[in-house]
Amino acid sequence: MAYCLAVRPASGERTWTVVDASYATVGPVEEWLEAHRYLWSPNTVRGYATSLAQWWSFLEQRDETGQWTEAGVPAVAGFLSWLRNGRTVEHSLALPDDVPSAETLHARLAALISFYQWQASVHDVPVAGRLLRGQPSRAPSRGLLAHLDARRGPAPSSLVKVRRRRRDRPPLLLPQEIQAIIDGCASWDTTAGDWKGNLRDRLIFAILAETGMRLGEVLGMTIGDFVMGLGGTAYIEVVPRAGNANGARVKMMRPRRVHVGADLERLFAGYLTHLACRAAMREGTVRDKVTALKNKGIGPAGWTPHWFRHSHASALLLAGTPEWVVSRRLGHAHVQTTIDLYGWVREDEALQAAANWKSYASGWKVSGER
Repeated sequence: MAYCLAVRPASGERTWTVVDASYATVGPVEEWLEAHRYLWSPNTVRGYATSLAQWWSFLEQRDETGQWTEAGVPAVAGFLSWLRNGRTVEHSLALPDDVPSAETLHARLAALISFYQWQASVHDVPVAGRLLRGQPSRAPSRGLLAHLDARRGPAPSSLVKVRRRRRDRPPLLLPQEIQAIIDGCASWDTTAGDWKGNLRDRLIFAILAETGMRLGEVLGMTIGDFVMGLGGTAYIEVVPRAGNANGARVKMMRPRRVHVGADLERLFAGYLTHLACRAAMREGTVRDKVTALKNKGIGPAGWTPHWFRHSHASALLLAGTPEWVVSRRLGHAHVQTTIDLYGWVREDEALQAAANWKSYASGWKVSGER
């Protein structure tokens, strides 16, 4: 069986690699991971390493690790079945109780395709060509601002797919649900004149709610990144750093500035008075806190820290904030990404406006016989 192994090289920053059943590093996988370590956050590296470790375990069970460059659609389809059956057998009449979600299977498949696409580009390994069909003959429709999108055109699609429940809109948290989560971390005790609970946790979820920042961006902050207003508007500098003690990193290492309100500024000032030699907070700590809040019945079913980001973006758009402003605040590389994710927010408003077409047409001035 292959394993995803945490290692700390001479550089001192923890990362992940994949070792096989003999505890030797899996060369092709390590080469692929090493080529992307600077671009990906350590948590992303860990996720991809986990996916490729499972793929290598599947090949070991088949005794086909020597033929990893010869895999095709049947092997990848068998890999997904193997995952569904608890990583024991490819075919089973009854599924185990703990079946991976469709999202998990999709992530494993995406990592595998990314690995083989890189191998095809660098070493001419032909597997990706067997797994992907050519570009669609007709390009999908795109938004009004598609000409501003610098992304590449439609990419080839996978011949092996995972059926997922269609979700047109990102999940959101209602204002009262956001407040319940924040209060579930810490609340002000008027009798004692102090905060009751974990003020650090309250600050983290409050920042997620008010800024729309990614969890990794929040966990990678230092005290100096929160700039107090001092009569003006406070803001947070999202600063890319490689080598955070908790492994957090800004996505694609793109800096930006996010302005915040007075309430969050006061909460941060209150947190500073409680701060005393605390270790850097890891993503797993936040996940544990989310689980603890869920166990208390706080928040909707299945919520994650990323829902704060979706809720923040949707609230801004509902308030009439231009898409390009929301895109910059969220740190999206392209405004089309913002439109693709949150275009539905203004869709009903635009359709309702079209119902007044008669009033618009009445203002037309037509000359001649037409």
